[in-house]
Amino acid sequence: MTDASAGAVSGVAMKQRAVLRPLRRSELPADTLALARYLIGKTVVHDLQGRRLSGRIVETEAYPPGDASGHAFRGERRSNRSLFLDRGHAYLYLNYGVAVLLNVTSEKPGVGGGVLIRGLEPLEGIAEMESRRGTVRLVDLTRGPGRLTTALGIRLEQDGVDLCTGAALWLGTAIKPHGIISTSIRIGISCEKEQLRRFFEQGNPHVSGPKWLNS
Repeated sequence: MTDASAGAVSGVAMKQRAVLRPLRRSELPADTLALARYLIGKTVVHDLQGRRLSGRIVETEAYPPGDASGHAFRGERRSNRSLFLDRGHAYLYLNYGVAVLLNVTSEKPGVGGGVLIRGLEPLEGIAEMESRRGTVRLVDLTRGPGRLTTALGIRLEQDGVDLCTGAALWLGTAIKPHGIISTSIRIGISCEKEQLRRFFEQGNPHVSGPKWLNS
């Protein structure tokens, strides 16, 4: 990262510190599709023993109740129990035994639905993110659901945590207005592939997926 880009990121981080607060559960739409759109521009924050890693949400995917591609489709089990918590909790799972993926629960208690966080724009803790990801290429730090959890040090053991408390792993307010929000089909699923349930900030370089899908 160049000195100029580092300075720009630092300036954004300072502004974020001044305005950022945890999202209240009452602010979260009690509907999966509405929440997926609402989260664009908000922040994911991970406080690690005095160090803060954070990113601005630029891409989400919605998995509402009844969606055959969602983990809640076959009902509540021990492995997906946190997905049935009240909206605003973390549902974390290991994808293909490799990557931890972060989802935000999105419905009322007992109803399974979630929003996958697919892309973040890095804000605070850039140097540590680079170390965790093994790259200094800014656009690759948190572009994709597995990359962003690695960069922010989010662990599988945090499954079920309340993201509205401001403790350790939490969701924060927006630090600036979001751009145009576009929709598309979701990525890497085999069921209900035609549904337009992916939301992203148009033109943001930290959005994942092929270029043809982001135009």
